[in-house]
Amino acid sequence: MREVLTYSRRGSRFTPRQAEAWAAHQADWVIPDEAVDRADFSLAERFGREAPLILEIGPGVGEATAVLAAARPDHNVLALEVWRPGIADSLWRVAEAGADNVRFCSVDAVWSLEHLIAPGGLAEIWTFFPDPWRKTKHRKRRLVNPANAALASSRLEPGGAWRLATDWADYADQMREVLDAEPTLEGGPVERWAERPVTRFERKGLDVDRDIADFCYRRTT
Repeated sequence: MREVLTYSRRGSRFTPRQAEAWAAHQADWVIPDEAVDRADFSLAERFGREAPLILEIGPGVGEATAVLAAARPDHNVLALEVWRPGIADSLWRVAEAGADNVRFCSVDAVWSLEHLIAPGGLAEIWTFFPDPWRKTKHRKRRLVNPANAALASSRLEPGGAWRLATDWADYADQMREVLDAEPTLEGGPVERWAERPVTRFERKGLDVDRDIADFCYRRTT
């Protein structure tokens, strides 16, 4: 059984626009949770092609997903999001952008890295504004920890990038400490990635004067 450690599910009620997008695109672009447990599951089959794979962990409502995926039509983008209304919002955004190279799934990111992605199978990982788990007692649930960093790095191809952003200063400190300590990664803080659009999560941080920290680490071996 999969353990849920790095997220909590929220409400699943759709707005009319979300319901319309779900009805139009869910069958083609959303991978059912139960599908990944089948012995014959194939990501390439779900995308309808073999192509370099990018993993986005927590796309939210797809603001960055749509823009970044549309700019990379030669890549497959697997977006892991557990909030169904967020997926529904993302569906109309990627459709509007013409980004038909995106597939969504609601399965836990750590389990997916372990079981769905082959070692060296990722060109990039995107993790923008992950849940900061602000309470001290909950910080153990943060995605970026030593074990998960080692796992994520093992799934990157040599030279593959893990791009991250957060508006929580102590999470930024944790990201840097953890990823600096991972021997198969090199990198650190970088200027804001120009290709990444300003999302609502980033705007919320800016509205309360939080600094945005961007990181890029690459697999070295």
